[in-house]
Amino acid sequence: MRLIWMLVTWWNSQTVGTRLFTMRNGRRIGEDSDGNVYYQNADGSRRWVIYNGEIEASRIPADWHGWLHHTFHEPPTVKPFAKQSWQAEHRRNMTGTERAYVPPGSLRSDTPKAVKDYSPWDPDSAGGEGP
Repeated sequence: MRLIWMLVTWWNSQTVGTRLFTMRNGRRIGEDSDGNVYYQNADGSRRWVIYNGEIEASRIPADWHGWLHHTFHEPPTVKPFAKQSWQAEHRRNMTGTERAYVPPGSLRSDTPKAVKDYSPWDPDSAGGEGP
């Protein structure tokens, strides 16, 4: 079943072309806590990630993101990212999920609704007959 998904979709991990390219040219560098696997070619000029599941860029932690974009020369497996005391743990983007941020006053918020000072017209209780 996984082979079929790989043949017909691009949003679930890797395609056949990416798998072949990775097998021929890729050198495994490491894996993050989410199960994403990071590769680079022999001379280090190209770096890429094979996602564990759905392809979503917000699932890549900051240290691996910096390595992918050549901001850091050494991968986090060799030289771990020095986190500051004020930094929070990495969380993926929760937009569109039940855990998404909902600001106060939003239509999705759980705050109580305003009290209605009117009652809407109801044709059944209006008395009289319709047209």
